[in-house]
Amino acid sequence: MTEPSNPRRPKRGTWAPQPETAALLRVSGNTINGVGETTPRRPSPFFWHPPDQHPWGELQLLARKNSRNCPGSTEAFQGAYAYPDLAPVAEARNESSPRELAEAVRAFALFHEADDLGIAPMDPLYVFEGYAIGHPWVIVLALAHNYERLREVPSDETNGIGVCDVGDQYARGTRSSYGLANWIRSQGYHADPYPGPMAGALLLIPPAIAAGLGELGKHGSLISPRFGAGVRLAGVTTDMPLIPTASIRFGADEFCSTCQVCTQACPPGAITPDKQMVRGVEKWYVNFDKCIPYFAEAASCGICIAECPWTRPAVRPKLLTTMARRIGKE
Repeated sequence: MTEPSNPRRPKRGTWAPQPETAALLRVSGNTINGVGETTPRRPSPFFWHPPDQHPWGELQLLARKNSRNCPGSTEAFQGAYAYPDLAPVAEARNESSPRELAEAVRAFALFHEADDLGIAPMDPLYVFEGYAIGHPWVIVLALAHNYERLREVPSDETNGIGVCDVGDQYARGTRSSYGLANWIRSQGYHADPYPGPMAGALLLIPPAIAAGLGELGKHGSLISPRFGAGVRLAGVTTDMPLIPTASIRFGADEFCSTCQVCTQACPPGAITPDKQMVRGVEKWYVNFDKCIPYFAEAASCGICIAECPWTRPAVRPKLLTTMARRIGKE
């Protein structure tokens, strides 16, 4: 089940941030993220929001500066920030049934670069504090990584393959989310896109899980039964009447409870073996204060999702079969 790791990656426990990097982490991100809180609440703006909305602006700028040193990374991310214009909402409205509209949404999205799609009712807990979304539906788009390129993370001044693939998938997320939002607007309904990598109003992983795109992994990322953890997300919110897709359980959560691959692969030791209480929900959580300094110095990361057994194309089918058998016996 194992494959050779990228030899450029430091081993767990061998890395520590430079003093000047550590000095930029002036406030604990774990506290802002709500670790230990027992009451559900909306998430607070964090590292990938505009720097005036959180206390790590200088650390964010360091991460951007280092990522630009990776060959091809600037060009790869240009598409992620090339936001098309939003079309006006058409006066004539498509009066098809919610099921027909949901099917049309899926067909359009899959034909316009998305690799998978889920639909969930809006939940106020999906919206960051200080933001507002008035639409009743969330459409989440999944964009799959190229596994062979993803395996090259983290990138550096000689090899930008890994970070370039991250940029390419975010660019696809921008194009696909704006394309779908504009198509929905052409049908007479309101819609707004929410691509990455910069965070906006919408939290993406919780509605993705609710919409059946996967389960939360120990590394804090979505695990898809189709793509493993090698997937990026984009969203569209809308008032178009739709039919939700159901959440799924395929054994990723149970597998993570005993698997130690990402825990051992994480150079700063940010992935813990047990779930934690975060804003009233017991779930897998990655230590922000350990993860982000490494991310900033390494010009991005992604080691945990690249090393995840679910991400490996040759391993995933066997895991699906094994875990289906295991959870079927419960």
